[in-house]
Amino acid sequence: MKNQHFHIKNMVCSHCGEVLRQELERAGFRVEDIELGEVTLEKPITPKQQNRFTEIVKENGFDVINDQNSRLVEQIKQLIIQLARTGQKLDNPLSDYLAKKLHKDYQQLSRLFSGVEGKSIERYYILQKIERAKELIVYGEQNLSEIAYDLGYSSQQHFSRQFKKETGLSPSHFSEIKENRRISIDEV
Repeated sequence: MKNQHFHIKNMVCSHCGEVLRQELERAGFRVEDIELGEVTLEKPITPKQQNRFTEIVKENGFDVINDQNSRLVEQIKQLIIQLARTGQKLDNPLSDYLAKKLHKDYQQLSRLFSGVEGKSIERYYILQKIERAKELIVYGEQNLSEIAYDLGYSSQQHFSRQFKKETGLSPSHFSEIKENRRISIDEV
Protein backbone atom coordinates (compact mmCIF):
# COMPACT_ATOMS: atom_id res chain seq x y z
CA MET A 1 0.00 0.00 0.00
CA LYS A 2 1.04 3.54 -0.69
CA ASN A 3 1.81 6.01 2.09
CA GLN A 4 -0.24 9.16 2.75
CA HIS A 5 1.09 12.69 3.27
CA PHE A 6 -0.41 15.47 5.39
CA HIS A 7 0.80 19.04 5.49
CA ILE A 8 0.78 20.54 8.97
CA LYS A 9 0.68 24.24 9.79
CA ASN A 10 2.78 25.72 12.63
CA MET A 11 5.12 22.75 13.07
CA VAL A 12 8.32 24.73 13.45
CA CYS A 13 10.82 22.49 15.23
CA SER A 14 11.90 18.87 15.34
CA HIS A 15 10.75 18.60 18.97
CA CYS A 16 7.21 19.55 17.84
CA GLY A 17 7.36 16.74 15.32
CA GLU A 18 8.51 14.17 17.86
CA VAL A 19 5.72 15.09 20.28
CA LEU A 20 3.19 14.80 17.47
CA ARG A 21 4.70 11.47 16.36
CA GLN A 22 4.28 10.05 19.89
CA GLU A 23 0.66 11.20 20.12
CA LEU A 24 -0.22 9.81 16.69
CA GLU A 25 1.46 6.48 17.37
CA ARG A 26 -0.25 6.26 20.77
CA ALA A 27 -3.56 6.60 18.88
CA GLY A 28 -2.60 3.75 16.54
CA PHE A 29 -1.36 5.65 13.49
CA ARG A 30 1.72 4.21 11.82
CA VAL A 31 3.98 7.19 11.17
CA GLU A 32 6.59 6.64 8.50
CA ASP A 33 8.21 10.08 8.72
CA ILE A 34 7.75 13.55 10.19
CA GLU A 35 9.54 16.58 8.82
CA LEU A 36 8.89 20.23 9.48
CA GLY A 37 5.42 20.84 8.15
CA GLU A 38 4.70 17.32 6.90
CA VAL A 39 3.59 13.97 8.32
CA THR A 40 3.81 10.80 6.24
CA LEU A 41 1.79 7.79 7.34
CA GLU A 42 2.78 4.28 6.24
CA LYS A 43 -0.59 3.64 4.63
CA PRO A 44 -3.74 5.56 3.64
CA ILE A 45 -6.37 6.06 6.32
CA THR A 46 -10.17 6.10 6.23
CA PRO A 47 -12.21 9.31 6.47
CA LYS A 48 -13.09 8.40 10.08
CA GLN A 49 -9.39 7.95 10.86
CA GLN A 50 -8.66 11.28 9.13
CA ASN A 51 -11.06 12.98 11.54
CA ARG A 52 -9.22 11.45 14.51
CA PHE A 53 -5.87 12.34 12.93
CA THR A 54 -7.02 15.98 12.55
CA GLU A 55 -8.23 16.04 16.19
CA ILE A 56 -4.84 14.85 17.46
CA VAL A 57 -3.02 17.38 15.30
CA LYS A 58 -5.24 20.21 16.63
CA GLU A 59 -4.93 19.02 20.25
CA ASN A 60 -1.17 19.47 19.84
CA GLY A 61 -1.47 23.04 18.58
CA PHE A 62 -1.22 22.45 14.83
CA ASP A 63 -3.58 22.44 11.87
CA VAL A 64 -3.87 20.15 8.86
CA ILE A 65 -3.63 22.16 5.64
CA ASN A 66 -6.02 21.05 2.95
CA ASP A 67 -5.87 23.59 0.14
CA GLN A 68 -2.99 23.85 -2.32
CA ASN A 69 -2.23 27.57 -1.79
CA SER A 70 -2.06 27.27 1.99
CA ARG A 71 0.14 24.22 1.58
CA LEU A 72 2.51 26.14 -0.68
CA VAL A 73 2.71 29.11 1.72
CA GLU A 74 3.46 26.73 4.59
CA GLN A 75 6.21 25.08 2.53
CA ILE A 76 7.77 28.50 1.90
CA LYS A 77 7.64 29.28 5.62
CA GLN A 78 9.19 25.94 6.57
CA LEU A 79 12.05 26.37 4.09
CA ILE A 80 12.75 29.88 5.42
CA ILE A 81 12.60 28.77 9.05
CA GLN A 82 14.99 25.95 8.24
CA LEU A 83 17.39 28.38 6.55
CA ALA A 84 17.29 30.77 9.52
CA ARG A 85 17.74 27.98 12.09
CA THR A 86 20.56 26.14 10.35
CA GLY A 87 22.43 29.21 9.12
CA GLN A 88 22.70 27.58 5.70
CA LYS A 89 24.56 29.86 3.30
CA LEU A 90 22.87 30.41 -0.05
CA ASP A 91 24.96 30.44 -3.21
CA ASN A 92 22.13 32.16 -5.07
CA PRO A 93 19.42 34.63 -4.07
CA LEU A 94 16.60 33.45 -1.80
CA SER A 95 14.21 33.80 -4.75
CA ASP A 96 16.22 31.26 -6.80
CA TYR A 97 16.50 28.90 -3.83
CA LEU A 98 12.73 28.86 -3.22
CA ALA A 99 11.83 28.61 -6.91
CA LYS A 100 14.15 25.63 -7.34
CA LYS A 101 13.04 23.87 -4.13
CA LEU A 102 9.33 24.30 -4.85
CA HIS A 103 9.50 23.99 -8.65
CA LYS A 104 7.49 27.19 -9.10
CA ASP A 105 8.04 30.63 -10.57
CA TYR A 106 9.26 32.97 -7.83
CA GLN A 107 6.89 35.78 -8.84
CA GLN A 108 3.97 33.40 -8.34
CA LEU A 109 5.33 32.36 -4.93
CA SER A 110 5.91 35.96 -3.94
CA ARG A 111 2.40 37.12 -4.87
CA LEU A 112 0.78 34.18 -3.13
CA PHE A 113 2.86 34.58 0.04
CA SER A 114 2.27 38.33 0.28
CA GLY A 115 -1.44 37.89 -0.29
CA VAL A 116 -1.80 35.26 2.43
CA GLU A 117 0.73 36.51 5.00
CA GLY A 118 0.52 40.26 4.45
CA LYS A 119 4.31 40.58 4.15
CA SER A 120 6.90 39.74 1.54
CA ILE A 121 8.95 36.57 1.57
CA GLU A 122 12.10 38.63 2.07
CA ARG A 123 10.59 40.43 5.09
CA TYR A 124 9.54 37.11 6.59
CA TYR A 125 13.10 35.81 6.12
CA ILE A 126 14.57 38.88 7.82
CA LEU A 127 12.16 38.50 10.74
CA GLN A 128 13.09 34.83 11.12
CA LYS A 129 16.81 35.68 11.12
CA ILE A 130 16.26 38.41 13.74
CA GLU A 131 14.35 35.99 15.99
CA ARG A 132 17.16 33.47 15.60
CA ALA A 133 19.67 36.21 16.43
CA LYS A 134 17.74 37.05 19.61
CA GLU A 135 17.87 33.41 20.61
CA LEU A 136 21.61 33.20 19.99
CA ILE A 137 22.24 36.44 21.88
CA VAL A 138 20.28 35.16 24.88
CA TYR A 139 22.25 31.88 24.84
CA GLY A 140 25.43 33.95 25.04
CA GLU A 141 27.61 31.30 23.43
CA GLN A 142 28.68 33.41 20.43
CA ASN A 143 29.79 36.99 20.00
CA LEU A 144 27.88 39.34 17.70
CA SER A 145 30.33 38.93 14.86
CA GLU A 146 29.91 35.14 14.92
CA ILE A 147 26.12 35.48 15.05
CA ALA A 148 26.15 37.86 12.08
CA TYR A 149 28.30 35.44 10.10
CA ASP A 150 26.20 32.39 11.04
CA LEU A 151 23.03 34.17 9.92
CA GLY A 152 24.53 35.02 6.54
CA TYR A 153 25.04 38.77 6.97
CA SER A 154 27.78 40.38 4.93
CA SER A 155 29.10 42.21 8.00
CA GLN A 156 28.42 42.78 11.67
CA GLN A 157 27.43 46.36 10.81
CA HIS A 158 24.78 45.19 8.35
CA PHE A 159 23.46 42.75 10.95
CA SER A 160 23.42 45.45 13.65
CA ARG A 161 21.56 47.93 11.42
CA GLN A 162 18.92 45.39 10.48
CA PHE A 163 18.57 44.16 14.08
CA LYS A 164 18.07 47.72 15.35
CA LYS A 165 15.60 48.53 12.57
CA GLU A 166 13.47 45.52 13.49
CA THR A 167 13.74 45.57 17.29
CA GLY A 168 14.50 49.20 18.14
CA LEU A 169 17.59 48.03 20.02
CA SER A 170 21.15 47.41 18.98
CA PRO A 171 22.27 43.78 19.37
CA SER A 172 24.72 44.81 22.09
CA HIS A 173 21.96 46.62 24.01
CA PHE A 174 19.67 43.63 23.57
CA SER A 175 22.47 41.43 24.91
CA GLU A 176 22.77 43.64 27.98
CA ILE A 177 19.11 43.50 28.91
CA LYS A 178 18.50 39.85 27.89
CA GLU A 179 14.83 40.11 28.65
CA ASN A 180 12.58 37.57 27.11
CA ARG A 181 11.93 39.72 24.07
CA ARG A 182 11.61 36.83 21.67
CA ILE A 183 8.32 35.93 20.05
CA SER A 184 7.26 32.50 18.97
CA ILE A 185 8.46 31.56 15.48
CA ASP A 186 4.96 30.77 14.32
CA GLU A 187 3.80 34.27 15.33
CA VAL A 188 6.33 36.06 13.08
